[in-house]
Amino acid sequence: TSLPVTRIAFASGFQSLRRFNSVFRERYRLSPSALRRAAPSTVARPAAPSGDFVTLTLAYRAPLDWGLLTRLLAREAMPGVIMVDGDRYGRTVTLDGRSGVVLARNAAAKAQLDVAVSLSLLPVLMPLLVRLRQLFDLDAEPAVVDAYLEQNGLAPLVRRRPGIRIPGALEGFEVALRSLILGANGREAAGDLLSRVVGALGEEIDTGVPALTRLVPSPERLAEVGPSGLAALGVPRRGAEAITSVARAIAGGAIRLEPGRDAGATQRALMEMEGVGERLATMIVMRALYWPDAFPASDPALQRAAGASSRSALRAMAERWRPWRAYAAQHLWLADEERR
Repeated sequence: TSLPVTRIAFASGFQSLRRFNSVFRERYRLSPSALRRAAPSTVARPAAPSGDFVTLTLAYRAPLDWGLLTRLLAREAMPGVIMVDGDRYGRTVTLDGRSGVVLARNAAAKAQLDVAVSLSLLPVLMPLLVRLRQLFDLDAEPAVVDAYLEQNGLAPLVRRRPGIRIPGALEGFEVALRSLILGANGREAAGDLLSRVVGALGEEIDTGVPALTRLVPSPERLAEVGPSGLAALGVPRRGAEAITSVARAIAGGAIRLEPGRDAGATQRALMEMEGVGERLATMIVMRALYWPDAFPASDPALQRAAGASSRSALRAMAERWRPWRAYAAQHLWLADEERR
């Protein structure tokens, strides 16, 4: 690569150029810059990607229903933040004080995603790649999940859609914000409200991509604005209060919406907040904490699709789908949509 050595160091996961140079010298008995000077003809220098981007690949286990995944993500596209253009997914990102853009496209023949990342994000590349894998559920084992669900009563649904993934999250609060607005409004009204909230409270960013111009508002920003500020943007009062409560809890560290946290404890903490019921809390935790066994049994759509007469009946039925109940829920949601 022709990238500066400092960028290579950060992209490799080092926190300082000094440490990178030290390890490099120990391993290869010369410095990175000396290697370049010593053998310039052997250093691969690919053509730079268009714009200020570097292109990476993220491998996955096939099959992956990329078309379905991008359609699900397109439903929640926030103007200026997320876009889906054909088979390409793009979005703005802010992580540890660094902001930029990622653009992803499926290379199915190679079982990998080709991902273009802004050079501005290279210092946080390693945690960003982890979050991208969670966003697209790339660490799933679809053959194992599909076989298990097929053997436990969902064979027709699984055969219709092999390789489905559960959309995850780059930022847990983003999922909470979207879920709370959607929970209090219809999908069309929610899209309009999200557009207004992002347009008014999301920081502007110059990405070089015309469709990507805003960052998702931070929990600190929404906590500062409060219920009255959100209500002024058209968010119903109860929803505004719920969003503010969650934003303040996250900003203050009382709730951490990130993988590795206790899913049950986080779900209960969310449910203690006014306006956040069992269904919404489960939906948030499913995606923000990367929880493959989440299952909102109180969801009417799931009850309809499964032919269950009540929440308790559905919960009992879903016991056989553990530990992959989130994937079972995704199949049931899609089946319910087809019937309506």
